[in-house]
Amino acid sequence: MNGRVFVIGLGLIGGSLALCVKKEHHEAVVVGFDINGEQARLAKMLGVIDEIAENIDDGAIDADLIIIAAPVNETKNIIRLLSELPLNPEVIVTDTGSTKSKIVESAASLTKKGITFIGGHPMAGSHKSGVSAAKEILFENAFYLLTPEEYIEGSRVERLKEWLIGTNAKFLTITPGNHDYLTGIVSHFPHIIAASIVRQTEKLAEAEGLIPRLAAGGFRDITRIASSSPAMWKDILLHNREILIELLDQWQIEMNGVKTLLEKENSAAIFDYFQQAKQFRDGLPQKEKGAIPAFYDLFVDIPDYPGVVSEITGFLAKERISITNIRILETREDINGVLVISFQTEEDRQRAGRCIGSYSSYSTSIGI
Repeated sequence: MNGRVFVIGLGLIGGSLALCVKKEHHEAVVVGFDINGEQARLAKMLGVIDEIAENIDDGAIDADLIIIAAPVNETKNIIRLLSELPLNPEVIVTDTGSTKSKIVESAASLTKKGITFIGGHPMAGSHKSGVSAAKEILFENAFYLLTPEEYIEGSRVERLKEWLIGTNAKFLTITPGNHDYLTGIVSHFPHIIAASIVRQTEKLAEAEGLIPRLAAGGFRDITRIASSSPAMWKDILLHNREILIELLDQWQIEMNGVKTLLEKENSAAIFDYFQQAKQFRDGLPQKEKGAIPAFYDLFVDIPDYPGVVSEITGFLAKERISITNIRILETREDINGVLVISFQTEEDRQRAGRCIGSYSSYSTSIGI
């Protein structure tokens, strides 16, 4: 396909989508705009985009596809601005926001003028941010949710998929309301729970100084998502407040049930509670990408001597395997330490395990 694609917001998601479009549609011209001019210049320098738009007006007027990759509140403002411009009548406007109902409602200002708006949510991410972290493989095998309203012609949805075919994502078409309910359950709500666990632990740590030290290992792992952007999650929660309030009410009932089991010392019921949770969790797909970005961690048992970390990273460098994070678990019961190395993909994690095994006698394992 040829034409002009305008990407508004050149962070991880916007930059990665730009790369996907360029990979598949060589004749297309990808134009980018970011409120941070340095990000836009970096995107041009890295070849993520072909041209820089000085403002949204200049980039949008002649575009055949407009991708809004901005925070949900800012997306609504951008949609309002676009509705005031003389856009190409055949343009398709889409977004990448984590909530859909209110964004699709705000797009009525576009649809009244005959402009096609199709809500979108690529369910992929990374531990890194910014256009320098953009990758054309970011969305491979990830779910990409599209939320067109009922009157949107199927041919327009198919055209958007064609523009985005380079993502190699799994496209699902659902309603905006269904999107917000599903992502509320499997993404928004878990972020609230993770943050609440951390907040409670922080309060308890005021009276018990050992808590931060003991929480350095597995506790950090199970609460990782609490480190997500506070500004972003403030907006997401407010956009999806009705569904999240309902889920929190259900959670309180669930926790009251556990409390009752403990009060009654119901050993069999407690066992069943954890058994059912284990069975459901173990039955979840292990290789598919879901609503929360996966953490591809490799655990390496290492002896405690100077230079061991650089030795391990040297093995990976020889094989040109990139890592996204590395740390040592501080809580351990024996003399050996545990090095935790994070990777961008499952393939990289598997390659790293084979690499380290071939160069050394260190044992490796992955978290499940």
